[in-house]
This record gives sequence, C-alpha cells and structure tokens, in this order.
Amino acid sequence: MPSKTEALLLIANGCSHCPAMVEYLSQLVKQGKLGRLEIVNTSLRPEIAASHDVRSVPWCRIGEFELAGVHSLSDLAEWVEHAAGNSGQAAYIAYLIEQHRLQEAIQRVRPSPSIMTELTPMLGDLSVPMAVRIGIGALIEELAGDPALEYAVSPLAQLTTSPDSQVRADVCHYLGICGDPSSIPLIEGLLDDEDPEVCEIAAETLALFHEEN
Repeated sequence: MPSKTEALLLIANGCSHCPAMVEYLSQLVKQGKLGRLEIVNTSLRPEIAASHDVRSVPWCRIGEFELAGVHSLSDLAEWVEHAAGNSGQAAYIAYLIEQHRLQEAIQRVRPSPSIMTELTPMLGDLSVPMAVRIGIGALIEELAGDPALEYAVSPLAQLTTSPDSQVRADVCHYLGICGDPSSIPLIEGLLDDEDPEVCEIAAETLALFHEEN
C-alpha cells in the first residue's frame, strides 16, 4: 500500500545543507515511503518559515515530527517509518532533549505520560548519548510532583540493579523525586551498595521521604 505520510521541507538560497535534504526526501518519495513532499524556499516565502517559527534551514516536518538541520537518508527513513506507524514518541522526545528543547519534550509527556515507561529505561542504556540521559534526568526533575512520574517508577526500580554505579546513584535520586513510597525498600537496599556515592545518595533520598511523611 502506498504511503500516506507527508513531509514539509523548508530550504533557502545559499543553504549548503539544503540540497542533501532535498535529495534524501525525494528519494523516499520515489521509493514509495513518503506519499507527498512539499518543498518551500523560504528566501521567497519567508512567511511560511515564520508560521512554523523556523529561524534556520534546512527544517522538515515528517508527519508530526519536526526536525532541524541536516539528517542522513537512513535517519529520515526511520522518522518516516515512525510517522507511518504512529510510533517513535520516545525517540522523538529524546531527540528534542538532545536539541536542548526540554520544554517541548515536557509538553509532549504531560498529555501522554505513559511514554515515560519507554523513555525512562534510556537512563540505564550507556549507548544513549550522555546529553540525552542527562536531559531525561532534567525532565524528571522538571516534572516533580506531576502524576506523569507514576509511569517512571517501575522502570527506575528495575535500574536499581544496574551494573553501572552512576546509573544506580542517579536512579536513586530520581526515585526520590518521584516520591512513591513503594520504592523505599529498593532505596534501603542501596544503603549497602558497594559504591560509597550510591550509599550516600540512598541515605539522602530516604531522609527526604521521612521529612515528607
């Protein structure tokens, strides 16, 4: 079945990366992965860029996913696949975080809090860029007191046994932010961790629980 996924690409005169994006997205149209591609030269139609709050090009929107800068053909094909299958929300939030668009990430999490069950495990995946893992931690901190964090507790609990001590320490801290009393036994178990920093953070986190209660 031909793809119904549509894409919008904004380019401009003199943009060195724009031709590559035109070529890659055009290939996806020819391959039948993209159903429609609209290309707008913002040098001639600046109002289109303004309507999308775009200040630099290339910029594209594939389905609901807005991507800034140049991307490889394989990356674009993956986003097209996500858009066609209504998937990839966690990957897109991670992308927003990596692009320092934390508030946009938060705005996506709040109406769909269950996405935290997919996003939180990235904290324990050392193949995920450090900037993304730090950003997910910042997102959890920004959501302190928000019901969305209920969905983060279970995946965080699983990470308390991570072989990486920094992951265990961070997870202990984030469980404290979530504030779910059911995680207290797990945090108590980290009081005897082999890493002194983990033990210290576990003690501090438990103290916060006791203060709140």
